[in-house]
Formats: sequence, C-alpha cells, structure tokens
Amino acid sequence: MKRFPRLLAAGALALAAAGACAQTLPPPQNVLQLQAAGTVEVQQDLLMMTLTTARDGADPAAVQAQLKTALDAALTEAKRNAQPGQLDVRTGNFALYPRHSRDGKISGWTGTAELILEGRDFARITQTAGRINTMTLGGVSFGLSREQRSKVEGEAQAQAIERFKARAIELARGFGFTGYTLREVAVNANEPGFAPRMRMMAQEARVAAAEAPVPVEPGRSAVTVTVSGSVQLR
Repeated sequence: MKRFPRLLAAGALALAAAGACAQTLPPPQNVLQLQAAGTVEVQQDLLMMTLTTARDGADPAAVQAQLKTALDAALTEAKRNAQPGQLDVRTGNFALYPRHSRDGKISGWTGTAELILEGRDFARITQTAGRINTMTLGGVSFGLSREQRSKVEGEAQAQAIERFKARAIELARGFGFTGYTLREVAVNANEPGFAPRMRMMAQEARVAAAEAPVPVEPGRSAVTVTVSGSVQLR
C-alpha cells in the first residue's frame, strides 16, 4: 500500500523536471520557412464520353421501361468493344422526375439515363459511341490515366525538391550562413480531373452519332507538386 504514494511522487517529480526543461529550452532561431513547386505539362491520354437519353410520359413505370430499353441496347453495343483500361463501360445517372402543372399537381414524368465510355483508346471509344443509336452524346471530357499521372507526378516532385534545395541554399547564403539542415517538409500534389472539351445539344449529337467515329481532340494537363517546409540555417 505504501508503494502508490512513492510512485505518485516520482511521477510528479518527472513531470516537474520535464516542465522545467521545456521552460529552459530556447525558442527556435535562424529557422526559415519556404516552398517550391514543380510543374510538368503532358498530353491528356484519358477520354470520357457521356451518352444520354431522355423520355417523357404520363406513366412513370412506362417512362422507366423506355429508359431501360434504350440503356440496355446501348450497353450491349458498348460491351462488344469493352477492354479494361482501353474502353471501360459504366452507367451514370438514372432518374425520374415529376412534372407539375400550374396548380401543383403532377402532370407527367421525365426520365434521364446516362452511359459513360472511358479509356485510353480514343478510336475504340469514339467508334463505339458513333454506333450507339439509342442515346445521344451529352459531353466529352479529357484527363490523365493513373499511370500517366503517377509518372508525371514523379517528374514534378523531383523538380520541386531540387528547387526547394536550391532555394534553401540560396537564402542561407544570402543571410550569411554556409548551409542548412532540413527540419520538416510537406509534399503536396494537385489532382487534375477531367477537363470538358465539348458539349453538344441533342439535335447536334444525333447528327454526330450518325457519323462514326465522333471527332474529338485532347488537350494538355499541368501536374504541379509543391514542397514546403522549414530549414535550420547553420
């Protein structure tokens, strides 16, 4: 029973000693905050095409059935050419919305459905989109594949680190020091998403869909990695 007071006393002494040490530690001196960024531009290699269709009617079940029929036919055609990474097929939004009359009552139903074609094989994707006649082209976007983004981020990161080191040396010498020691550092990379490049109205999309393949033209994406942190000048 006598051991507990001794343990408590020892713990109190240890905390008091730690507090005394913390109070006697000098504040950081000659610490410099800085950051540097590396940016690499690269050709977009990922294409996403969104195909859409809409139906109207008084009976929601009938509208839903019409949408399902159109989507099933589009899926069947798209899956014939699907290939992982080159052409991936997935469904998008599928929804029914009531239409209201002036007196607030439901006067009908509108439904929409989407099919998304995505991948690196632009020719395969555009030709497939051109052969689907139950849906129209709703939008085209470009981005970077995971492999391309990882490669470019590595290049941008190496560039940012070298710039950070060069900047740290330059500033250290500018302040009269011979060098520096790294204290802490953070590395952040942006995530470039899909960039829309073309939008079409339904009538224009039907014309384009009848002329396989649908014409597309990718752009370029800029991947930026930022290195920030603090250094101890010495």
